[in-house]
Amino acid sequence: MSRLDNIKVDDALPKRAYTPDNIELFFYNAVLWNAHRIHYDYPYATEVEGYPGLVIAGPQLGDWLTQAALEWLGDDGMFCSFEYSNRKASYIGETLRSGGSVSSVNKETGEVELALFIKNEADEIVTPGTATLRFNTD
Repeated sequence: MSRLDNIKVDDALPKRAYTPDNIELFFYNAVLWNAHRIHYDYPYATEVEGYPGLVIAGPQLGDWLTQAALEWLGDDGMFCSFEYSNRKASYIGETLRSGGSVSSVNKETGEVELALFIKNEADEIVTPGTATLRFNTD
């Protein structure tokens, strides 16, 4: 019996909390060569752009969604596709949570689709996403 045999629609993925600080945000954006000042210059972000604080980079939220799917998959298959969109800005000082659930299971192909999310402290989905995984069926 493979792990796929036990997966059902609506099964929940483990949740994880993230509370990045300005140093993590700075290094993440440095690796991407993302020099937009809303990610590291507090006076610019608040006084010029009008944000309430430093803005967490959208790709970082996408990376957290990818991690949620990959950690749930483990060594039981492969990551096939992924999409996400940032719907609302998130800021340093917020605790964000990743999670998701199984949205479909195809036992013939071994494919499982996931509905993923990043939620803010108000329980609003700020970054929804989807992933398709293919489980080993041997």
